[in-house]
Amino acid sequence: MNIRVRWLLVAFLALPVLSSGEILEQVVVKVNGDIITKTEFEQRQVSALRQRDKQAAGLSGDALREAIARLTPQLIVEAVDELLMLQRGRELGLKMSEEQYQSILEQIRKENRLESDEAFQAALKQEGLSPTELRKTLERQMIVSNVQRREVMQKIGISQQEARKYHTEHIDQFTKPGTVTLREIFVAVPTDAQGVNVAADEEAKKKVEDIRARVMNGEDFGTLAGELSEAPSRANGGLIGPLNRTELTPELQQMLGGLKPGDVSGLVRTPRGYALFKFESATEPQVMTAEEAHDEIGNRLWEQKRRVELEKYLARLRAQSTIEWKNEELRKAYESAVGSTVGAETSDDPVSPPPS
Repeated sequence: MNIRVRWLLVAFLALPVLSSGEILEQVVVKVNGDIITKTEFEQRQVSALRQRDKQAAGLSGDALREAIARLTPQLIVEAVDELLMLQRGRELGLKMSEEQYQSILEQIRKENRLESDEAFQAALKQEGLSPTELRKTLERQMIVSNVQRREVMQKIGISQQEARKYHTEHIDQFTKPGTVTLREIFVAVPTDAQGVNVAADEEAKKKVEDIRARVMNGEDFGTLAGELSEAPSRANGGLIGPLNRTELTPELQQMLGGLKPGDVSGLVRTPRGYALFKFESATEPQVMTAEEAHDEIGNRLWEQKRRVELEKYLARLRAQSTIEWKNEELRKAYESAVGSTVGAETSDDPVSPPPS
């Protein structure tokens, strides 16, 4: 453990120290008789700092203290909730068999390309874990996952009516924007220490005007772009796109508003010079039907319901539990974080699909 991080965590948790310098283990909270110790919670904090803040190793002083304080409220809630679900798992008779453990180990070794026992042991040492601690961690994760699956996820259902309602209310999220494909010819206006040279500006403008006249007299826009444009697109005959209409600048959208495929724009002054555009083609916005978006809608609704139902489930476990705090700062952090979850589990953010 980084010494600076450990020192700040000790200060944060107000850990008593014996006169010999030995650190006295401390219980920070007791949940239905089971305890979370200062050491266990400190390990969570350090792990979270390493995983969520890649720059933590370089932090010190107030910055490190703020990083710890920012993570602590959610971490103490997660620690208590995990213990509650482990207790529920014990009531359900859940445990990890040797076969399951070996299967998970094999998967871990395969995913991390740890082909030898020596490489595996070295990786454990690097993470600060013993084989016993690894097994304990994996079993906790498995039990918590199975409790959530049995008590929450298996009870979630999504009706066709809900899916269609979601599609209607979020139609913009299932609409593919219209696109435009253009060709461009660009001539830069040189600048110097005094800014834009008027004569150079006029010369560039005249050059583009002459190019436009040649296009209007029948010369091929793409050929002229390849010969005369100073934009990178010259290598492709000035072709740019397809571009989402929603990503175009207001000025470009306004210019294209009066054009149809095949038309050539007037001169356009950009911050770097003068440009000419040919409107090659366009596509209209495409709206996915509820049927076409079936899987995506299902994933989003399932994730929304999972969050809401999991929070309701955890709230019931908390309400039925006896939680005895031994650390006042962590009690305040816990109560603050639990209070902030009210109404926060209905986000529309899409993500993981339901389990198979």
